[in-house]
Amino acid sequence: MASTHATIEHAVEPVSETLSSVSTQELYRELLTRIGEDPTRDGLLRTPERMEKSMAFLTRGYAMDVTTVLHDALFDVDYDEMVIVKDIEFFSMCEHHLLPFFGKAHIAYVPNGKVIGLSKIPRLVDVFSRRLQVQERLTRQVGDAITEAINPQGVAVILEAQHLCMMMRGVEKQHSSTVTSAMLGVFKTQLQTRNEFLSLVRRQGNGF
Repeated sequence: MASTHATIEHAVEPVSETLSSVSTQELYRELLTRIGEDPTRDGLLRTPERMEKSMAFLTRGYAMDVTTVLHDALFDVDYDEMVIVKDIEFFSMCEHHLLPFFGKAHIAYVPNGKVIGLSKIPRLVDVFSRRLQVQERLTRQVGDAITEAINPQGVAVILEAQHLCMMMRGVEKQHSSTVTSAMLGVFKTQLQTRNEFLSLVRRQGNGF
């Protein structure tokens, strides 16, 4: 008896459009649809375009580099006292909910023969704040970047911020703030140096 062989045919599935082939604006348009909006109505016609530009601006830190930002702004100076730049406004985006958090940064370092141009310290904050972030990591990244750039005797960073993910949703606490710190080098090992920094930063009545 001749054996029969069943022929198994595998259906070839059509290749679906991948996300990489979809424009950012089309993704935002789809998002508007999924939350129940009509992206074709007058007020939303250009919203996907605006969202694309807005997100590119808010996350521009990914295209920024510490070395480039500090280029030509590191100077050999015979100075070994504390340098403080405080009340640096910053804005960032919580990586958990994509909602903003914002506040002020207070940064100090004790030089070890080299200083950073003062205007570059706020720019350094922007490098890391203009990314999807958590405040704790942002605080440490700024401190580590200064350490790597000029190898100072120590660096101190304090961030105080309000988080819309706590204010607009979740616990909905409107007056809460979050304070984080990173103490490196002499700011960690020498109580007097750390207390001097805290005293100078608090002088204008900061709330931490």
